Amino acid sequence: MARRYYFLLTALPTLPELGEAPPLSVQDFHQLLSQDPSVAALIEAVLLEQDLLSREAALAGEIERPAPVVLTAGQVRGEEPLPELLAAAPERPRRIGADAMWEAYYRYVHGLASRQGCAFAGEWVRFEVALRNALATARAAALELDPQEYLIAEDLAEADAPVDEIVSAWSAAPDPLSALRALDQRRWRWIDEKSRYFSFALDELAAYARKLVLIARWHALSREQAQTQASEVR
Repeated sequence: MARRYYFLLTALPTLPELGEAPPLSVQDFHQLLSQDPSVAALIEAVLLEQDLLSREAALAGEIERPAPVVLTAGQVRGEEPLPELLAAAPERPRRIGADAMWEAYYRYVHGLASRQGCAFAGEWVRFEVALRNALATARAAALELDPQEYLIAEDLAEADAPVDEIVSAWSAAPDPLSALRALDQRRWRWIDEKSRYFSFALDELAAYARKLVLIARWHALSREQAQTQASEVR
């Protein structure tokens, strides 16, 4: 029988809607779950995605003070090597170097989810890979490039993922922030459909982690936007 996490899940605060303030930080959530080895590795793997996005932003000069959860600050800033699990050699040469890192990451999470019996995490990987590849294909088409050079882990992509509608909403957005909101709103909807609420299983903890990451991201973006608007008024 799969283990149930009644105490842990009932002790966690209820999550608000996307755009509201998180009831706890992602760092505090990670610290809480790190005390239970049976869930720590899988939840860390799920949370690692946000650190990798922060790393890309830091390397591009978009953020000055990253606040990683799983990685070190030096790893996020590119001053220290990434964990070995992200250094697996790609199956073919990549036009964009970071694509090899992302493929290694998704393959790691997918394998870990299979070993630990977390169906949600495995399905999340397949959905995210399908969405990432669909977005890469749309960008390549707009630039008249070969999309095959920008796809990752095609064998993991969910064949029936509802990505066409998501890409349409993304491409119709008037600005980059609105485009990201369109993506994350549909990610939120997907989590609601797959969360297995009241199962008290590892799946539900992984879904909670994904929602908390999205809430924290949009709370931070909302504060940055408010600060920018305030500066413009002054």
